[in-house]
Amino acid sequence: MANIKSAKKRVLVAQTRTERNKAIRSKVKTYVKKVAAAVEAGDKAAAEAALKTAASEIDKAQTKGVYHANTASRKVARLSKAVAAMQ
Repeated sequence: MANIKSAKKRVLVAQTRTERNKAIRSKVKTYVKKVAAAVEAGDKAAAEAALKTAASEIDKAQTKGVYHANTASRKVARLSKAVAAMQ
């Protein structure tokens, strides 16, 4: 553990941010799974609705710095492609 007050604070801040980022990543994964489940079930309406919320959550995560811009864009593109491929 750090001895200097500012270093101790940095450790605490890093822990707080790590927990926040984990929570956001987990939330995004949940929404991505909902899209995948709807695609697997063949329910296009549900897949499109889930895609809309998932894309929104991914964009929020990117805005907060949890995901790099290209990573977020890639995730949304792959989900969109999967939904568009449905019949």
